[in-house]
Parts: sequence; C-alpha cells; structure tokens
Amino acid sequence: MNLADSHCHLIYKGLGEQQPEVLARAREAGVVAMLNISTREREWDEVIAVAEREPDVWASVGIHPHEADEHPDIGAAKLIEKARHPRVVGIGETGLDYYYDHSDRDRQRASFRAHIAACRETQLPLIVHTRDAEADTAEILRDEMGKGAFPGVIHCFTASREFSEIALELGFYISISGIVTFKNAKDLQDTAAQLPLDRLLIETDAPFLAPVPHRGKTGEPAFVADTCRFLAQLRGEDPDALAEATRANFHKLFAKTLA
Repeated sequence: MNLADSHCHLIYKGLGEQQPEVLARAREAGVVAMLNISTREREWDEVIAVAEREPDVWASVGIHPHEADEHPDIGAAKLIEKARHPRVVGIGETGLDYYYDHSDRDRQRASFRAHIAACRETQLPLIVHTRDAEADTAEILRDEMGKGAFPGVIHCFTASREFSEIALELGFYISISGIVTFKNAKDLQDTAAQLPLDRLLIETDAPFLAPVPHRGKTGEPAFVADTCRFLAQLRGEDPDALAEATRANFHKLFAKTLA
C-alpha cells in the first residue's frame, strides 16, 4: 500500500511526545505522505517545523472554528504571508461548527471567509471543517466561489449525501475518516460508497477518531490503512488500488507537495 493521510495533528497530545515512533509506524504501514494540520496560530511554527524535518510530512496554516473568537486579528493577509513557506501546502482547517458553538457564529463565518480569500489568492486548497452547519457552509462556499475559484476539501466528511453533491459540484474533494468504520455510520457508509474515486481522500484526524479495530485508542497515521481497507471493501475495490488512487488525489489537490 502507498497511502496518504490527508489530515492529522502530529503535535497533539498522544502523538507529539512519541512522534518518531508514530512516524515509523506510519511508514511501516505504507503511509508515504501526511498533512500535519494546524488549528491555532501558536501551532503554526511547530507544525511547519515537523514538515521541515520530515520529507513525507507537509503543513497547513489555519484557525479552527472553535478558535475563531481567540483570533480576531487573523485575516487573509496573515494566512497568505505564512503560506509562502515551501512546506505549507494548504489553508485550514477552517469552517463552521454549530454543534459546540465554542466561538460566535458571526466570528466563525468571518474567519471562514478570510481563509477562503487566502486560498483564492494563493490557490492553495481550503481545508473545511463543518458540523451541524451544512446550509451556511454551502451558502458561503457557493458565494465565495462566485468571486473566483479556489480548490478545497471537506475534511472528515460526516454530512449528508446532498452536501456531498454540492461539494463535488463546486470542485471539492471529500476526505473520509475512521468514522466510516463505526457501526452507527450507515448513512456515511452509503455516501462514501458512491463518491467518485477521482475526488476521494482518506484521513485519520489523529489523534482523534481511531477506526475499528482501534476504536477507543489514540489515533495515529498508521491507522489510515485500516480505513482504506474498510472503504475498499465497502466500495468493492482493491485496497491497494484505492490506496494508490487516494494518494494520487492527495498530490493532485495539494499540488505544492510535488514542488
């Protein structure tokens, strides 16, 4: 298997303190590319430092919707400046989270649009988090796409089939996490089985969301192989072929990884 983990948090508790071992296990499992995601400004330099040190790891810069209230000064200009770093290949994660509402919804929406503006300027992919906010997420993406196109991915997809169709129509990729392996994820499984292969990514969101058979453990990039095998069976595809296709999709979307 040649796999890409399109979304992980290598500096987070559970991974950061044993990072060399985590990376070794990932490589042993066939993971050849990992995108190390940031969610707060104070993480940016550390996330980038991992990518500078590890040739198969890249970085993103962004502000999670939970953190929007704490980052009122983060606009497109600051994101664009940081994204000039050669190891920064995406912007986010950003988006809307109305499930927890840890930040004011207007502030979340403003932050989301600032990230989109940075993506439009840099043409780096937008990494979108959306939870209980499908309508507003779709409205903002459509509105902003009308101002000028930008690439992107819906990370850790758990939304409706209808939202997946909107995302695909806008040219986005869809990333499936270990949630798809959970017994109560029938709707997601039905959607994932129908997604076009050329727009599909796989992720762990490690250290979160460890797939079956690791559920309840600290997630890590090596587990993307388990999600790939489950997804391949669900879709009636060869696991190695699915791994290769999603890895190729990763490099196509995050084209700066090939620079």
